[in-house]
Amino acid sequence: MQAPIDVAAALARATRDLAVPQGLDATLETIVTVARDSLSDIDHVGITLAEHDGPLQTRVASDPIVYELDRIQYDVGEGPCLEAMAAGPVVRAHALRHDQRWPRFVPLAVARGVRSQLGIRLQADEHTSGALNLYSLSSDTISEDTEQLAELFATHAGIALGHARRIENLNAALENRRVIGLAIGMIMQRLDLDEDTAFSYLTRVSSSSETKLRDVAADIVAQHHARLRGGGTDEDASGQLLP
Repeated sequence: MQAPIDVAAALARATRDLAVPQGLDATLETIVTVARDSLSDIDHVGITLAEHDGPLQTRVASDPIVYELDRIQYDVGEGPCLEAMAAGPVVRAHALRHDQRWPRFVPLAVARGVRSQLGIRLQADEHTSGALNLYSLSSDTISEDTEQLAELFATHAGIALGHARRIENLNAALENRRVIGLAIGMIMQRLDLDEDTAFSYLTRVSSSSETKLRDVAADIVAQHHARLRGGGTDEDASGQLLP
């Protein structure tokens, strides 16, 4: 009989480990490692993500076998992971060898020793879908305590993904401002304009060429650098030469 899960200790460890500043992958790796080590009836844990309707990928995994088991689900197009992502939020597979919901996946997973499985949909943002995948090679059942704690780990992962997305968007916005600022400065210098007029010029080029403002600015900056190297002109995105 399996020992009961010390939920308080598991949560305390997860909170302590996640409090250390780290990147997204390191955070997700911490989540799957702590989940594996905290849940007595779970042997392997991984996180599946799909960005912008892109291909499914196992972003992090506690053990190499997770990549293989996840890949089987991606290849055959079925399994607890995919069902959790599509219908969720929690998909339970007790005594997997008897489960008839996924006829292509089950025999392949059972052949690799999987006895039960849990898939939990991750709540990240509108651009990212995913699931926390938990595999047991030692038990035909996954306890209610395990399921509840696994949902908390999935919540942690979703928060980490959302935070990473916000940081990514902030960095992109800062980079856009930097590039636009550089382009405005170059236009001011080349055309002897004040800042407001230079910005108006930039927006007119963007509008007339139906090109994003950031892309017009990036073109001007790139062409300016090419001119300095002696290998280009000061032509902007509108096709007109700067004087």
